[in-house]
Amino acid sequence: MPTDADPRSAPEPRLSLTLRAWKQCDRPDRVAAWDALAQWASEPNPFYESWYLLASLRALDPGGAVALIVLEADGQLAGLMPVKREARYYGYALPHWRNWAHANCFLGMPLVARGFERSFWREMLAWADRNAGRALFLHLAHLPVTGPLHEALAAELAASGRPAATVLREERAMLVTQTPATYLDSSLSTKKRKELRRQHRRLAEQGELATERCHDAAGLESWIAEFLRIEQSGWKGRQGSALASTADTAQLFAQALQGAASRGRLERLCLRLDGRPIAMLASFVAPPGAFSYKTAFDEDFARYSPGVLLQRENIALLQRDAVSWIDSCAAEDHPMIDHIWRERRAIARHSIGIGGPLRRAAFAAIARRETGRPARGIGA
Repeated sequence: MPTDADPRSAPEPRLSLTLRAWKQCDRPDRVAAWDALAQWASEPNPFYESWYLLASLRALDPGGAVALIVLEADGQLAGLMPVKREARYYGYALPHWRNWAHANCFLGMPLVARGFERSFWREMLAWADRNAGRALFLHLAHLPVTGPLHEALAAELAASGRPAATVLREERAMLVTQTPATYLDSSLSTKKRKELRRQHRRLAEQGELATERCHDAAGLESWIAEFLRIEQSGWKGRQGSALASTADTAQLFAQALQGAASRGRLERLCLRLDGRPIAMLASFVAPPGAFSYKTAFDEDFARYSPGVLLQRENIALLQRDAVSWIDSCAAEDHPMIDHIWRERRAIARHSIGIGGPLRRAAFAAIARRETGRPARGIGA
């Protein structure tokens, strides 16, 4: 018979899921709770941690169109995800709710405390049912297709019989290895390794070549300025997609790196020639993983492949005790990183029926039209 000390006798936590204006959460006490949630999250997502998401919202959503889904358990923060009501779905006039992920946000997985994965999705879907409005469905972008949160969502959908479909699945490069020192020997051909050694040797002949690795905020402002200048000087600047092409994305980059550094989440890597930066990489460390956020190289040195040489140094990040894998955050079939990192991480977009039976039936027809398959779930 259970006793007072028996954990089975403990009452279930009282759950409350609400929608909050993000500006209400941009204050010290709520940021502290948010940071605590990130430490206890079932799976890491630095792009939804306070320092990155708030920097994104300040820069890209000053009008407050985005809101935060907040799950509390006995008054303690247990889950968080940004959402937005959209009128169009990839060009089509199909109103829907969706998790918010801008062009420089590479993962859309909510932050959820361990043990609350299924509760978060159950409460989230019930909220979407009650607040559907004109929305025909819920769309979730940039979600991994493995892990506790995916498994919990798939189980909740299956148990409720709710129509759902995976509408897009992509694979991006990932690095998972226990032997960083020998990884390139197995991932690259003998010819390519020989070519990299030659390029490194030829580059070193041009001056003093040094690799700089930083984990703190020392010299961060000048490092950010150097990065923005190099990226702007290359093809991204010419296409208008560099961070410095708009004041908003430049602000986001600077605030995000400062926030990551203040929480011990930032690693900066730089290849310098006579002190001049020729390749740079900013990574977010979110145990048990890390995320390659942004990289840039000086195109004046393109014949030496400085970006590839820098990635060769980046493998050493796996030697940190807290890091067992690195997500490249790169597009599928990336011409550079896919040839170096052999593992893959599958990322998907899911659409889910919400509201009453008629609305869900309408969604099922839409999903079938989009995918060519019945909307029977999101199993891996």
